[in-house]
Amino acid sequence: MEIEQKDIASTLKDKVKKLLSLYNDLKVKNTELKKQTEEYKTQIKNKEAELDFLKNKYNKLKLAKSLLASTGDSHDAKIKINGIVREIDKCIALLNR
Repeated sequence: MEIEQKDIASTLKDKVKKLLSLYNDLKVKNTELKKQTEEYKTQIKNKEAELDFLKNKYNKLKLAKSLLASTGDSHDAKIKINGIVREIDKCIALLNR
């Protein structure tokens, strides 16, 4: 009976050691995953900034194309220019506050 208890205690000790080892491994993996998540968040922010830049560039190219368009498209160009002037006026009004 005493030998049985020693075997049970030894087995229990081994299982606890394995559990602690697994826990530590999972803790390390969790830290790595958190770091990877932060890196992905940073990449997303960078891509969003790049997307905004490219959208702005695209809008400028559309405006330039409409300004160079034929006289039939001059109406669209005037509308776009008026929209831009209104946006500039809003910015100036905000700066003057």
